[in-house]
Order: sequence, then C-alpha cells, then structure tokens
Amino acid sequence: MTKKITIDPITRLEGHGRIDILLDDAGNVADAYLQVVELRGFEKFCQGRPVEELPRITPKICGVCPGAHHIASAKACDAVYGVEPPPAGRKLRELFLNAHIAHSHLLHFFALAAPDFLLGAEAPAARRNLLGLIDALGEETGRAVLRARGFAQKIQAIIAGHAIHPVAALPGGMAKALLAEERAAIEVMAVELAAFCEQALALFETRVLGDRACAAAIEGDTYCHETYYAGLVDTAGRVNFYDGKVRVVDPGGAEVALFAASDYLEHIAERVLPWSYLKLPYLKKVGWRGFTDGKESGVYRVNSLARLNVACGMATPRAEEAYQRLFARFGQKPVHHTLAYHWARLIECLFASEETLRLARDPEITDARVRTVPTGTPKEGVGVVEAARGTLYHHYRTNSQGMVEAVNLIVATAQNNAAMNMSVKKAAAALIHAGKVDDQLLNRVEMAFRAYDPCLACATHALPGRMPLEVRLHRGGELVRTLSRDSS
Repeated sequence: MTKKITIDPITRLEGHGRIDILLDDAGNVADAYLQVVELRGFEKFCQGRPVEELPRITPKICGVCPGAHHIASAKACDAVYGVEPPPAGRKLRELFLNAHIAHSHLLHFFALAAPDFLLGAEAPAARRNLLGLIDALGEETGRAVLRARGFAQKIQAIIAGHAIHPVAALPGGMAKALLAEERAAIEVMAVELAAFCEQALALFETRVLGDRACAAAIEGDTYCHETYYAGLVDTAGRVNFYDGKVRVVDPGGAEVALFAASDYLEHIAERVLPWSYLKLPYLKKVGWRGFTDGKESGVYRVNSLARLNVACGMATPRAEEAYQRLFARFGQKPVHHTLAYHWARLIECLFASEETLRLARDPEITDARVRTVPTGTPKEGVGVVEAARGTLYHHYRTNSQGMVEAVNLIVATAQNNAAMNMSVKKAAAALIHAGKVDDQLLNRVEMAFRAYDPCLACATHALPGRMPLEVRLHRGGELVRTLSRDSS
C-alpha cells in the first residue's frame, strides 16, 4: 500500500510548493506538510543600499503583490526619516492601494479559486482554470472580469507610473501629483469597477452559496479551524487597508491586543522550520504549541476573513451590507470556516472599489502638495499595510547616512503558514481513507491552502547562511529518525 502521497507542484497559486501526505498502515492520514521549496532572498540584498531605493526594489519581490510592498516600504521610509506625507500624498497612496487590492482579489477569485466552486472539484483538471470558467459563465462575463481587473491596473499605473513596478511613492509622500484629467479618468474607471465588484459578490452569493454542495463545503467542519485573527482597523474599528492599528482577537472574538506597527515585535515572534524556506510567525504572548488550533495555541490568521473577524464593520455602505450578511449566515463571529475566505475576499473587493471611487472624487486628491521632503537623520522605522493576502510588515534599520543595515519583512503568507499546514492536514485526513485517492480528491485537499491565496515568492525572502538539509526517515508512517546537515 502507498505510504506517501505527494502533490507536486501544487496548483493555482503564486509560487512553487508541494504537499506531502504520510499514510499509516491502514492507508489513513498520519501527517501532512505544505512545503515551500523556492527561495528569494530580498531581505539580504536590500542591505547596503540607500533606504529611499527600497520602495522601488521591494515591489520586485512579486508580480502579484508589488503595490502592497511599494506602499508598506514607503511607510517604513516615512518612519525611518520621521516624516508624514501631506494629505494629498497620503490619499494618493491609499487610492493606489485600494485599486491594487481590487485587482488582486479579482485575479485570485476568478483565475484561481472560482473553478473549484463554479465548475466543481469533480471537473477535469484541464478544465479547472480561467478558460474553463469563461466557457461555463460565458464570454461576456469573461470579458467583464478582464475589463474590471484592467481598470484596477490602469488606476495604479496612472498614480505610480506602472502597475507591476510602481515607482511614485517616496519617503514623505509621492513623486508626482494627480492631474485633473487623470482624476477624471480614474473616476470613470472606478464607477465601472465598483459595479462589477458588486456583480461578482452577487455571483458568489447566488451561484456558490446557492449550491448545496458548495455551501456544505464552506460551512462544514473539513475546512474549519478555531484560531486567533489579526488585521488593521481604523479609529472606529473598521477595516482599513492603508493605516490604523493591528487588532488581534482570540477564537471567541475577544480582543487580546491592539498595537501600532512600531510595536509588532512585542506581539509577533517567528520560528524557522528545517524543511521549508517559509518561516512560522506566532503570537509571542500566547506561545508556540505546534500545529494546533484553539485558545492555548499562538497560531493566528490574517487575510480577508481575518480582517472581517477583527473589525466591527466596513466603512462603505454596500460592503457593510455584505459584511452583515456574511456573519448573519454563520450566526457567529469570528467565523472559523476557511473557505469563507473567498466570500470575505469579494466583500473586500467591493469595499476596495467603493474606496477607490470615494478617493477619486475627493477634491483634495489633485492638490499639488504631495510630498514632505525629509530633513531628519534616518534611523529605524516600521511600515505596515494590509496586502491583499493579509497584514504586511516592513522594518528597516539604517545608519546615519540612510544606508540600510537590516531588513525584516513579515508577509501575510508566512503568518498563515501554520494555519495552511493545519488546514491541509485536516482536509487530507477527512478525505483520504484506506489509501484511496484520485485527482478530484487531491484537488479538494489543495482547496485548503488555496483559500489563503498564498504568495510564496513574497514569503520566502530570508536567506540562511547555507542551504539547510534535513532528512526524515519514516517506517509504517512513523518518524523513526531525523538526519540534519549538522548531525554528528
């Protein structure tokens, strides 16, 4: 009987990874691992560079997440120099970030997640993709998806020079002001973007939640973990992507922390796994208890559902209505059902598009004063934003000349690493029995990590002194010996 099942490569995500599922003698799941086998190294080669270059360097980490890195980096540089952008500069950054999140959420749902729900996990692997989805929904819907996402990308390009490699955010603000004709063009695109995001949410609520099998998967126990949650909230406690404090709630919904970005090291610690290039952040005051959920475990989650779980609501009307519908359906808060991340993602997509339109109509957005030129001596600073995939920390330390001495990046995918491993194992254990597997079943296992929208290029940035090596020997599904590079 097969003792090990490997899914390599895992599919429909950004980056490269694999899943190893170990079986016992009866062919049931004994353990499972989500392994990240790629390495980037951005923390290391940012050292020795002028800090003001980092908002242009760090977006190169990933072609999906560049906007979030651009703004988090600029905010970290603000803190390094002790400077605040003028109101128009701040609003331009926020407008850019909301358009970025709208594009990313649309990309993930329609290209990566929707085939599992709108085509069904039982659909052939060759059909479970964007082309298969367009074939099922119709060419008109497919064109509408591409058009809406294209608008979000164009808005980013107008503000920051390029949607993929943005360059406009600088320490103290932005490099260029928004022209009146550019603002008018953004407003036109934002109107259509918001209309489509509302349609996308309606599609989910009718076609996915209205399907008995899909609803059972979303609301069932196979994809459910009771963890802590973290995310940015504004002064009123609502979801905010650009600024605010990080709020943490426990599995029962009680607030356990509310902290400024500069204090993140008091609350978050990181572990290193010998079998993955992806670190394991956890709540320092709770402690690490391994891959387990519950109030005694320091495992916490970020991303769309986590943000809704920690917030008291949304700051825009249509997103607030959708927020209320989600929690009414589950009858509890926090919602612990992992596949509900997809629903929360589309609610956030609507929120981001509404915010994009609101900011595009703000008369101050075209003010020529978009930057406060730094004059202070650079030192150390932390910037935090909500990336599409969750809370993103950039922490820089420089010398008095502004040359970077140390960089720490804690990205959302790393913060969800423990939860993704737990989710993969639980799904595999619920679905695999007596060693019997097929493509459709393994795709259901992959759905466990796909809900987190992981970005592995962003997450694997730490460069060790030498390549780690660990070999684990299993007999009958049990670990009998571990050999590492440093073993005698």
